[in-house]
Amino acid sequence: MSDTDYFVVGEPIRDEKAPEGPINERWDKRRFSAKLVNPANRRKLSVLIVGTGLAGASAAATLGEAGYNVTSFCYQDSPRRAHSIAAQGGINAAKNYRNDGDSIYRLFYDTVKGGDFRSRESNVYRLAQTSVEIIDQCVAQGVPFAREYGGLLDNRSFGGVQVSRTFYARGQTGQQLLIGAYQALERQIAAGTVKMNTRHEMLELIVVDGKARGIIARDMITGEIETHFADAVVLASGGYGNVFFLSTNAMGCNVTATWRAHRKGALFANPCYTQIHPTCIPVSGDYQSKLTLMSESLRNDGRIWVPKQHGDTRDPRQIPEDKRDYYLERIYPSFGNLVPRDIASRAAKNVCDEGRGVGPGGLGVYLDFADAIQRMGRSTVEAKYGNLFDMYQRITGENPYEVPMRIYPAVHYTMGGLWVDYDLQSTIPGLFVTGEANFSDHGANRLGASALMQGLADGYFVLPNTINDYLANGPFEKIDESHPEAVAAKEQVTSRIETFLSLQGSRTVDSFHKELGNIMWEYCGMERSEEGLTKAIELIRNLREEFWRDVKVLGTNDELNQALEKAGRVADFLELGELMCIDALHRRESCGGHFRAESQTEDGEALRHDDEFAYVAAWEFGGDGNKPVLRKEDLEYEYVEMKQRSYK
Repeated sequence: MSDTDYFVVGEPIRDEKAPEGPINERWDKRRFSAKLVNPANRRKLSVLIVGTGLAGASAAATLGEAGYNVTSFCYQDSPRRAHSIAAQGGINAAKNYRNDGDSIYRLFYDTVKGGDFRSRESNVYRLAQTSVEIIDQCVAQGVPFAREYGGLLDNRSFGGVQVSRTFYARGQTGQQLLIGAYQALERQIAAGTVKMNTRHEMLELIVVDGKARGIIARDMITGEIETHFADAVVLASGGYGNVFFLSTNAMGCNVTATWRAHRKGALFANPCYTQIHPTCIPVSGDYQSKLTLMSESLRNDGRIWVPKQHGDTRDPRQIPEDKRDYYLERIYPSFGNLVPRDIASRAAKNVCDEGRGVGPGGLGVYLDFADAIQRMGRSTVEAKYGNLFDMYQRITGENPYEVPMRIYPAVHYTMGGLWVDYDLQSTIPGLFVTGEANFSDHGANRLGASALMQGLADGYFVLPNTINDYLANGPFEKIDESHPEAVAAKEQVTSRIETFLSLQGSRTVDSFHKELGNIMWEYCGMERSEEGLTKAIELIRNLREEFWRDVKVLGTNDELNQALEKAGRVADFLELGELMCIDALHRRESCGGHFRAESQTEDGEALRHDDEFAYVAAWEFGGDGNKPVLRKEDLEYEYVEMKQRSYK
């Protein structure tokens, strides 16, 4: 079969909201042209926000403070448990505090280049502009960023750049930023502008007359299926990395909110663009259900190496310098250990494939701090990375101050997501998508410390300045639970739940999820090929058929039932996984996190084909049993020249 046997090509799509003119004036131009809602009218308008991570919490707090009626949902027992809390290394901002040549334009350039020229120039420049405001906002909230001796905010370097622009709070930056956003959210909850619904999971989107008007959510404690309405809906529900089963994501992270919206008409863009993080603790056994991230900030001072000799199993401290291969420093002398994540991950895979990997199964490389400890002293290293070292020691039983860490790449972040225009609105009017749930800013590969930047930019600064353009036409017609679309959506959810509970198969949900993850990692992981992807699609289709025939979900709906929760999520992953493989199959080039074995340079680097694939692949749901529809958004570059990415 050719790849076109798996999909049909539809009408192209373009971003109608993106302003024209000088790139440094576009965001100001759009903010001015967007319609406003006066404060008295905001009290008459309502917004539903799904997710309470950095993007969701900051959006809810900001819209609540502006005077809108906000209803917020999260499946955790507290908004503070959103997965943003797990981010460790830092947040980028073009403040140029180090006076090392940084600027808004350089952050824009680095991000477009790091994304392998597969992101929109307008969106990325806006992100770089907004970055400088984010830091001021967070400092005002009391976020305890690290400071230099004189009291100024400190910066460190991160992969893919040659300047120091990453603000951090030891190895807990995500946690501290989320607490700041959470405090702002709780203030609005206390003020009555935000209503918080914890332990609720969105299971369906309600679309009335072509507009997003509400959601169906399940109370995860009682099992009650609830209907909620608003004038607009915002999805801030994170990424879909758990399609691989083993990833650095929290166990509850899932694709259901965005996938349900996709099935209702929202385009899903670039699903094959997943990021493999180079700095994770290696897999230690089949019993594992998730992987642990070690912050990329460790690559600032740690040196990555493997033995030069195949099968050299000596204690790393016994291997002399001339028998070590600091392969990133050797291959990429300009950037060394600070190459972008996709480059570092593939390089680690390559040396392990050569038989020079370390640790169990040879799936690991060393991250060594001996030089840093000797240069700066152990106390300085402890001050910068102490909690990360402690975490590593608790998990592995090894002391990284004395023995080099062992790391290996793992699935971490997804650059794909729902397609949105410049206003962050999806192809369903009234449905806005923020943070990792959308596709908009990172192209084919995200630079480290840019996820926190995008989440807060979308929530604090972008969405509040664009959603008003839509809401200015409201309030819309009032609807209630008797509306045919609301009834149909609720019936769809209850029918699906009843189906899960009626299947008395022989396999657990987790067994299907693990098998799907193995297929995805093997054939749609760090390296993809036509043969492998074609095989994966057939394997996933067979697995999905078996799932609906042989899964066993214990318990009932009217109680806390985690097996039922997982069943819905894995059913969506089984559909998404197929689309990811179809997207990867159709994109016959290598770019960023998408590496096709058939498309590489003589020295093994990713080889793009800009004449054929310089577009966003926005997929339309074709309907159950039908092929997905590929709609292309052409990418045009006025300010950054598209050229072969090099970090040598």
